[in-house]
Amino acid sequence: MISLTRLNGKPIIVNAILIETLEETPDTMITLTTGKKITVLEKGTAVVSLVQTYMKEIGSIRATIKSMDTEGS
Repeated sequence: MISLTRLNGKPIIVNAILIETLEETPDTMITLTTGKKITVLEKGTAVVSLVQTYMKEIGSIRATIKSMDTEGS
């Protein structure tokens, strides 16, 4: 989960795993796999950085790399 800020200044916690797309139009709009759209104050690069950090924390990136290594064997 990552902490972001809605346009009205209120905080929102987003499940980073459900993020499908990210657009800057010029506000940052996040589309989830559920189809729900969320517009936030943070820039797209900041959201990507938060997602990458979260994925590292839960071991998702490490698991993907390990899986790719074993598939080639």
